[in-house]
Amino acid sequence: MPVAAASIWVDADACPNVIKDILYRAAERTGVNVTLVANQPLTTPRIPSLRSIQVASGFDVADNEIVKRVAPGDLVVTADIPLAAEVVAKGGEAVNPRGELYSADTIRGILGMRDFMDTMRASGNVGGGPPPLTLANRNAFAQHLDTWLARRLRS
Repeated sequence: MPVAAASIWVDADACPNVIKDILYRAAERTGVNVTLVANQPLTTPRIPSLRSIQVASGFDVADNEIVKRVAPGDLVVTADIPLAAEVVAKGGEAVNPRGELYSADTIRGILGMRDFMDTMRASGNVGGGPPPLTLANRNAFAQHLDTWLARRLRS
């Protein structure tokens, strides 16, 4: 049974392949519209409800395209916290590839922590990037996706 009109948007430049694979399977299984937005060409499987959009290179070009197109109830997959904040402000939902759900209740605190960590990195007090994606992260992401899809099927 196809899902309701809500769509999934993917900030695809930095999205791990294992997360894209989960989204491909969801698109194939449910018919949900999944759109990957990236600054580079993407190779995707041939699934009727799956498409990709290549945008020009540049800072936040893909993010701006997603914000322009996202509608209330849509889901955006991104690790970009400012993008997630804009999506939540527009009535969409956002989840990062680690399975963290961003909400109106949590996004301000997450943005504040992000800004603090940027300041710490700029001063040389903190280094390195995020840890590798774990099986628990993939499972948390898949659980949030399944919950979102189940809500769409009920509506």
